[in-house]
Amino acid sequence: MQIISMIAAAGENNALGKDNDLLWHLPDDFKYFKKRTSGHTIIMGRKTFESFPKPLPNRVHIVITRDPDYQIPYADCIVVHSLEEALDLVKDDSLAFIIGGGEIYRLGLKHANQLELTRVHERFEADTFFPNFDEKDWMLIKEEFHPKDERHDYDFTYLTYIRKL
Repeated sequence: MQIISMIAAAGENNALGKDNDLLWHLPDDFKYFKKRTSGHTIIMGRKTFESFPKPLPNRVHIVITRDPDYQIPYADCIVVHSLEEALDLVKDDSLAFIIGGGEIYRLGLKHANQLELTRVHERFEADTFFPNFDEKDWMLIKEEFHPKDERHDYDFTYLTYIRKL
């Protein structure tokens, strides 16, 4: 069975970011994201892609944009013009990740069968949000709390959900 996993870090109010930037710095969450997505295809919107200094190593990037002339000069980056087109490209992959931003998560929610949500235990002012999802449609299969410390300004919890059949 193919897994389409949406992976995100969101505040208690589902805040993801503001002005195309993250709202927090959580080094262990960055490591978790790298470990989970390395070697896999990551699907994202153009603004999310442009928020990276360069493509992330050891991952194929599928970038969704409405701009028919948009081009990316990197070998591991593919430009598409819809989420359906992106999902078609990964149909033979056992695991692919949707990594944002807000609109791509909203569109991707109906296609995802796994959510890997880092819940940051604080409310944030934001302009981009993770979509609300009905927890009765999902089963929480993993939960791991991470307290704030000298490297992390906020408590957070790794939550993994799978869609109920």
